[in-house]
Amino acid sequence: MSSVLTLTVHDRIARITLTRPEVRNAFNDEVIQQLKATFASVGARDDVRAVVLAAEGPAFCAGADLNWMRRMADYTRAENLADAGELAAMLRTIYECPKPTIARVQGDVYAGGTGLVAACDVVVSLETAAYCLSEVRLGLIPATISPYVIRAMGARAAHRYFLTAERFSAAEAHRIGFVHELAATTEDLDAQVDGFVKAFLAASPNALRACKRLVQDVAEREIGAALIASTVEGIADIRATDEGREGVQSFLQKRKPSWLA
Repeated sequence: MSSVLTLTVHDRIARITLTRPEVRNAFNDEVIQQLKATFASVGARDDVRAVVLAAEGPAFCAGADLNWMRRMADYTRAENLADAGELAAMLRTIYECPKPTIARVQGDVYAGGTGLVAACDVVVSLETAAYCLSEVRLGLIPATISPYVIRAMGARAAHRYFLTAERFSAAEAHRIGFVHELAATTEDLDAQVDGFVKAFLAASPNALRACKRLVQDVAEREIGAALIASTVEGIADIRATDEGREGVQSFLQKRKPSWLA
């Protein structure tokens, strides 16, 4: 389908797999557009009853691609708004996909990658995977992904992990509710994913669609245009600050940021 992901549909299951292991399946413009288009496509297909999001290699998703970050470092505020808006649109498309979605997490999940996981309905993770919301170390904030991540882990856990940027284990992700099930091996991982798939296939497609909408309507604040706009502005504004630029540049240049110098 593309150089950044593959799509297969078999036995009513769509499997979308990120295929950039050499860069730890990090985001760039193409990945964002392909994920958005692919989830929109499978969500509209009558022959698809559930969607599995997976990845190749040792990492599930490491957040932003370094080359993409280099371009962002010099963006104007208008360019930052447009860029963050595309990421927000992709996450919302995944979250609102009318079919049940499962994140099959075989490796580490960093920064924006946690947004991908949080936007899915069910998460199964290898026990060896690690998670991290690292944005504040770069002088940034996880604004665009925050509506989904905070819903998935809860505000109390978000206070800790957003502010400390510490790595946490799959076991901790499971304890706080960010991950639903843990797997010791890839075989167990696939077996548990298949178990959820079978549950979805046994249910009424219309009821599943309505249940997803029910949860989204009832749970806390609606992820609507106003909230999306405020998160897009939040990341665009902080990217343009002196510390935001310094954090990204120091990361790209592999040096300490000025606030640690």
